[in-house]
Amino acid sequence: MSEKIITFIGGGNMARSLIGGLIADGYSPQHIRVSDPNEEQRTSLSGRFGVQAHADNETAAREADAVILAVKPQVIKSVAEPLGPLLRQQGTLTISIAAGVRESDLSRWLGGSVPVVRTMPNTPALVQTGATALYANAHVSGVQRDLAESLLRAVGITQWLDDEALMDAVTAVSGSGPAYFFQLMEMIEDAGTELGLPRKTARLLTLETALGAARMALESEEDPAGLRRRVTSPNGTTHAAITVLEEGGARELYKRALNAAAARAGELGKMLGEQ
Repeated sequence: MSEKIITFIGGGNMARSLIGGLIADGYSPQHIRVSDPNEEQRTSLSGRFGVQAHADNETAAREADAVILAVKPQVIKSVAEPLGPLLRQQGTLTISIAAGVRESDLSRWLGGSVPVVRTMPNTPALVQTGATALYANAHVSGVQRDLAESLLRAVGITQWLDDEALMDAVTAVSGSGPAYFFQLMEMIEDAGTELGLPRKTARLLTLETALGAARMALESEEDPAGLRRRVTSPNGTTHAAITVLEEGGARELYKRALNAAAARAGELGKMLGEQ
């Protein structure tokens, strides 16, 4: 993969994260290009990573093996349409990391018959611990599929989907998911301070506990329910807390929350496709 030319259209946080992950994995900066209209952004990117920075999208995309559209969903149509003829001519793999933009709409804006991989990364990709779902259309070759996976794996784990409709569920689970855990941390920290802990102590204990629990879940062969049962002694302190959460309807509340997120993801995808 190290000899492939990779172009990023848009040099924001997610592009920076992917570029940093690729270079950390040994990818040559000489084979990475970035296009961004902001001169300060271009200077920063080239200075920090040693990549080629361009003001013009077509210049950056010329002869590229993969073009990663790392722009806001609201502007992706205006970016994709002018690039379509060049990408079709080159057979370039187009990877979208724009939330909510459906493959069929992006392919239409590009002019059709273009290999497209739609992805749904999440914000922990900024610290190389992301979770990304990918969906490839019928024009993506096996080699291009491997390339897309390698690129996104630079910032975390990857999972392929056979059905693009599942992207709305992915958005609800992992795309929006970090906010659920941030809110939970926030609430535990607040409760800890109300119990008398200093704010700094409550925060540190909360964050390290969250990190440790996630690491245990990742490294264990047991599912989260099994791990929960293992640390919940009958009639103990954890049992008392879990009972309150269950009786308060926490499980049903999270189910409703994720259903709302998935529904909204579908609505936004439809709106973006109609723009």
